[in-house]
Amino acid sequence: MKTTSRRTIVAMVWACLILPAKASPGARRIDGDHSSIHVHVHKSGLFSAFGHDHDIEATIESGEMTEAGAASVEIRVDARKLHVLDQDDSADTRAEVQKTMLGPRVLDAERYPEIHFRSTAVKPEGTDHWLVTGDLDLHGQTHPVTVDVTLKNGLYNGTAILKQTMFGITPVTIAGGAVRVKDDLKIDFQIAVDK
Repeated sequence: MKTTSRRTIVAMVWACLILPAKASPGARRIDGDHSSIHVHVHKSGLFSAFGHDHDIEATIESGEMTEAGAASVEIRVDARKLHVLDQDDSADTRAEVQKTMLGPRVLDAERYPEIHFRSTAVKPEGTDHWLVTGDLDLHGQTHPVTVDVTLKNGLYNGTAILKQTMFGITPVTIAGGAVRVKDDLKIDFQIAVDK
């Protein structure tokens, strides 16, 4: 093999290794400025009337969606940017809930900073309605989840229920379990894609 041909092949291999991968054909980037995820945490237990439900929000950091052909979606959320909304609580109470949520007792966000979802199947359920199954990486564990998704006014809206214990998270309890957080969490999201 000529030296020039060998150099060309080596240059092509290096280019493939160091250049960033292009987005999938037909993929559109998720508009992080207009896309968010909401987590609804509900209480239970004998004295649940004295506990609090919690609403938590974060922007979707990045992702992409393919709508034509083999439809797919992938999103990433920075767990450290989840914040507690709970407008009826004092700032001190919100700060305490925030600290517990991000700390080692629940999300351990410094150790597991990324929440990542990648679809494995998209099943049409009618006009502008799909069931999206995929793998969710959360708290250092990966498990399949199914999300109900609709398209309305140019926004993809989705809902899923997941169990904290499935991802190795023990629901928070206080007062010896008289007030506790339910294992099931309701996740809602709204996704806008770049034009």
